[in-house]
Amino acid sequence: MYNAPYWTAGGGLISYAPDFHDQFRRASAYVDRILEGEKPADMPVQAPTKFELAINLSALKFRPQCSPAPTR
Repeated sequence: MYNAPYWTAGGGLISYAPDFHDQFRRASAYVDRILEGEKPADMPVQAPTKFELAINLSALKFRPQCSPAPTR
């Protein structure tokens, strides 16, 4: 499991990370508020709200099949 989607493009199996495009869009809103005169100390810290899940299906084909034992 990786923390950025570009790792799956390089052969990694799965990545789960914040949507970086959304992060930059939200950061530009913060810059706008600062340029309008708001104090950065008065602005709240925001956590990511959008996440991206990337699965490399070609790497998944080469992974051995793992499944739990059947129960009866």
